[in-house]
Parts: sequence; structure tokens; C-alpha cells
Amino acid sequence: MAERELTSYEIERNKPLPNLTHGSIQANLSVELMIGLDKIYRIACEVDLATEPHYSTPDIVVYPWRKLNFINESARQAEPPLLTIEIQSPSQSNEEMVEKAIQYFAFGVKSCWIVFPAMKGVAVYSSPEQYAFFQQEDVLKDSVMNIEIDLAKIFV
Repeated sequence: MAERELTSYEIERNKPLPNLTHGSIQANLSVELMIGLDKIYRIACEVDLATEPHYSTPDIVVYPWRKLNFINESARQAEPPLLTIEIQSPSQSNEEMVEKAIQYFAFGVKSCWIVFPAMKGVAVYSSPEQYAFFQQEDVLKDSVMNIEIDLAKIFV
């Protein structure tokens, strides 16, 4: 069987194309993060980061609150976000997702969430070696970021 040609999205972002499930989870998480946190944190989707050895584009990033620079905003952020959130696509292995978390911590991220849609769960990493796993019926608690989210609102 011939290999499928990568799309420009996949090449530019070094990640698979998102599907409807992925996009819905990303939207749900963004909304839940905005509720009550919109003046504490700057929540954004698909921000390009200057990670090494390859640039990366997490599904969601969380920075300390700051005004946006509507004129001269850099296309690639050199400053690490406080939190990155990655949503696993069907073509990505668990190992690939953990490698992303390790890369983000090396960049200076304080917390990293990996969302596993097929398991309806989220691994919340506080370091490359330490994580807690939360399922659909749980309230996700990120003690590093002081964030709680009812996962029943995410996996709907």
C-alpha cells in the first residue's frame, strides 16, 4: 500500500489533521478554561512554539494574562506557555504523545495535559515523570496551574 502524502497542515505543524472529535474536544476545553480564568490566563489554540529540536504547535496553550500585540506579534513564540494541551489523533501513539510532553517540559512549560479521546481521559503531567490520569466522570485537577475542569463537559 502506498504511503499517503502529508498535507501542508501536517508538514507545517508536524502533527496529523484533526477530526471532528478532536476539534470538538479542543473547543470544549477552550471554553471551559475561559470560564472564570479569562483575566488570569491567556488561552489560545494552535500557537507555534520555538521548541527544540523541532518547532511544535500544541492544540491549546495557556499563558499568564497579557494584552495582545495586534501589530507586531511574532509568528512563533519563544516564551514557553505555562500549560500545553495536546489531543491525541488516531494516528498518534501514546509514546509520541509522551515525547511531546517531554519536549514541552524541556522548553520550560510547567504543566502538560495529554487528552486521549478513545479512553475519554486526560493525563495531567506536572513533570516528565509524574502525572495523574482523569476520566470522563472525574473533575480534572491540575495543582500546578490551580485549575479544575469537569471532564463530563469535555467528552460530550
